[in-house]
Amino acid sequence: MTLPIKRTYPPMEAKLVDELPTGDEWQYEPKWDGFRCLAFRDGDRVELMSKAGKPLGRYFPDVVEMLGALKASRFVLDGEIVVVADGAISFDDLLLRIHPAASRVALLAKESPASFIAFDLLVDARGRSLVALPLEERRVALEKFVASAAKGVKRLKLSPATTSMATVKKWFRSVGGGLDGVVAKRADMPYQSGNRHGMEKMKQMRTAECVVGGFRYASKGKVVGSLLLGLYDAGGLLHHVGFTSNIPAEEKKPLTAKLEKLVKAPGFTGQAPGGPSRWSTARSAEWQPLAPKLVVEVQYDHFSGGRFRHGTSFLRWRPDKAPAQCTIEQVESENRSAMKLLR
Repeated sequence: MTLPIKRTYPPMEAKLVDELPTGDEWQYEPKWDGFRCLAFRDGDRVELMSKAGKPLGRYFPDVVEMLGALKASRFVLDGEIVVVADGAISFDDLLLRIHPAASRVALLAKESPASFIAFDLLVDARGRSLVALPLEERRVALEKFVASAAKGVKRLKLSPATTSMATVKKWFRSVGGGLDGVVAKRADMPYQSGNRHGMEKMKQMRTAECVVGGFRYASKGKVVGSLLLGLYDAGGLLHHVGFTSNIPAEEKKPLTAKLEKLVKAPGFTGQAPGGPSRWSTARSAEWQPLAPKLVVEVQYDHFSGGRFRHGTSFLRWRPDKAPAQCTIEQVESENRSAMKLLR
């Protein structure tokens, strides 16, 4: 490879913070929910490298082909690989690409082509390294690159950027949970390869009101261990979407008595909790169905594929909310709305 930086070049990383920094020296960008990737093109050769330095090209032949068709024959882009399904960025569909069978990958690439969201340009179309330039200059170069080399290429997206905190707040208001967070970068600093200097990220706090469709007892003692969460679809079916287990110890005994009075099958009328897995015992997989009477507000970090990706955090009970108001639309619409920023 004749590019001025090697394919093993470590991308810059971000420090997780509770509050974004402010000041004229900061630039803000959406935090996308995909695979971080450095894309290298040198003539006919295109390589995709993960943040950990692992090749991704075999899993995303569609991205390799797309970048290989750009008018520029030499460049290095920093960005995110995402897969859009039903108008929303889908991490679950992205994960399906990491498959050992090339035939399976090829089929998925044809059915749901991946996109590349670019947010930095490390080597320009002339083959010149830009990493020593401040971000504000690299951003100008990136915008020109996308406008010229990627004109008419729909699956190469330019990630929005702003220096206005008012715009960041607008992103959160209009996009909601579909935005994974916001990244702040020092506009006056060169590219920080392999470190977290001058780059910070803040994740969005996301909440949802859910029906308690069932519960599991704790492994020790006959008290509640976790609440099983449900959301209604457009057809009125209650689907199991996750769980919450951070119930204060002093509340478990009275809550258990309350839940036991509401035990009633089927609990969930749509997708129901599964059986034992390699991570669970037969006892932990057992669950008690409940009449759909209780509503709880939980905090979550991501919703995709019809479920909360990780366990949620219990926030409070919502007796003011009717169970029927707890629809899956409240989280799915947030995922779809993230796409607004790329249009």
